Amino acid sequence: MTQGADLVWAREEDQEWADTVHVRLVLDHDAPAGLADDVLAEAHQIVREAGLPAPEVLGEPEAYARTVAAERISEEDRAKVDSHGLTPGERVCASLGTLGFIGFCLCVMHWFEDGLWVRGSWASVAGYATVVAVASLGTLAFVARAAGRIRGMWGFFTGAACAFAGGVAVATTAPGERLFEVPVPVLMAGCAAWTVAAYAFPDATLDRWFAPRPHADDEQWLARLEGLLRGRHAMPAAEARGHVREARQHLFGTDRERAEDTFGDVEVYAMRLAEGPRKRQRIARHKLYRAAAAAVAFTVLAVDEILEAGHFSGWVACYVGAAGAWIWTLIAEWRDIRKAGGADKAG
Repeated sequence: MTQGADLVWAREEDQEWADTVHVRLVLDHDAPAGLADDVLAEAHQIVREAGLPAPEVLGEPEAYARTVAAERISEEDRAKVDSHGLTPGERVCASLGTLGFIGFCLCVMHWFEDGLWVRGSWASVAGYATVVAVASLGTLAFVARAAGRIRGMWGFFTGAACAFAGGVAVATTAPGERLFEVPVPVLMAGCAAWTVAAYAFPDATLDRWFAPRPHADDEQWLARLEGLLRGRHAMPAAEARGHVREARQHLFGTDRERAEDTFGDVEVYAMRLAEGPRKRQRIARHKLYRAAAAAVAFTVLAVDEILEAGHFSGWVACYVGAAGAWIWTLIAEWRDIRKAGGADKAG
């Protein structure tokens, strides 16, 4: 079947309609890979045979995307993604790819600000290795949380803390004399290769790494339910434990059927419990915390750079720009929380 990107629409308004459908399916409804292309190929054929504009034949793009999502995206597919619409594998690839891109941008900034060559010492090597290790382990911790693996999350956070402590100890005691010089383009090529490799790695393989083992008993099923509610669906711990307690009481009130026989697949059951008017507010609240943390971090970096350099530099401009972007995001998320709260009260 023709891919959506290869389709040629007869009218400009049809192309705009198709673009909107594609975006809404991917962003709003977390469509599985390939579904949007298949849907648009079918729509293209229908529109071409009808000889009329796409909105007249198939309706408004947002409504069409909602209809397609309801009919063709199963609960099993929707239950595998987190609050950002990503599976654990997709989240790892996106996070590590983003780290590579940030490294590439930092190399460009170094080239403009400090020259073509990067001078390395044992102390600087230890420092950069520590940053990469802590960032990678921290990323895996958040991925484990989104996969519902709460213990795994704390394991990765512990590893990140150990890497930070060990790296700081090595960096502060290692000699600082120059060991080597590397041209910035070489480091840029390394960052680019990291980014390409991160996005090229198969998502399905990473998903299997974060998938739990089959549930040997009901307690493992219930523990998995709590982890999914707290991690993947951003539910407060007390509320998640309340749902688990109700499920356990229900199981003891039956003829001791297995939890999976009673409630079905744990990922689907967790998604059903998490859906509702409060879901949007929970997601917005977590985004708010993330934006606040990022804004504070970049503000601290900007102030530290000004104090160290004694003047306004390109690095300071980057930090200030990043802090401003996150503050803007913070305000937008705060507005979303207020809207979600108002919708709950109205309901």
